[in-house]
Amino acid sequence: MSAYLIVDTKINDVDAYEEYKNLAKPIAEKYGGVYRVRGGAIDLREDSLWTPTRIVIIEFPDVKSAQAFVDSDEYAPVKPLRLNNAECTLFIVDGG
Repeated sequence: MSAYLIVDTKINDVDAYEEYKNLAKPIAEKYGGVYRVRGGAIDLREDSLWTPTRIVIIEFPDVKSAQAFVDSDEYAPVKPLRLNNAECTLFIVDGG
């Protein structure tokens, strides 16, 4: 069953975040990730719990693949580029 890694991102340094995107994408793809949404326009209808900023959705074959990407040795040196240049909420949801 597919799983989705969902990130809401408020980018603080556009150039550094562009570098992050270029490095992270091939790693996500190595773990079976397919980018479904990457910062498109948001038509916000309700926001009583959360007001999203910039949404990224990556589909993985399953939860374990999504977790393996986030926890991977390949992603470990790339992750600080995101953390140091953006404010994020990241979670994995089972598509079941």
